[in-house]
Amino acid sequence: MSYTFSKITNKEFDEAVLKTTEELKKEGFGILTEIDIKETLKNKLDVDFRKYKILGACNPPFAHRALLAEPEIGSMLPCNVVVQETDNGVMISAVDPVASMMAVKNDDLGELAAEVSSKLKKVIESI
Repeated sequence: MSYTFSKITNKEFDEAVLKTTEELKKEGFGILTEIDIKETLKNKLDVDFRKYKILGACNPPFAHRALLAEPEIGSMLPCNVVVQETDNGVMISAVDPVASMMAVKNDDLGELAAEVSSKLKKVIESI
């Protein structure tokens, strides 16, 4: 089982980030964090790296339900979505919540993970 959903697009990097953010919003997700790996590695290690951003996406109603079911689940939130340059185009990947929740022994999270997974798959497919 893969732990992500991924798709390669021919969009330019910045356009792919914008489109990903728009599609996440349509599914009720906001971006809590945006980590620019290229910039961070340049600033911290003085190394050059490809364009690579991690978007910390959160759907508040789902996050709330997850926190009620499992108080420590916050360590696995938000749902990360990655936009990165590859040799084949720009790849957009989202974490699969179903795969993530396999590490948590709480049956109440299964249905919730499936719902979030469905929304994230829809986001990736729509890009």
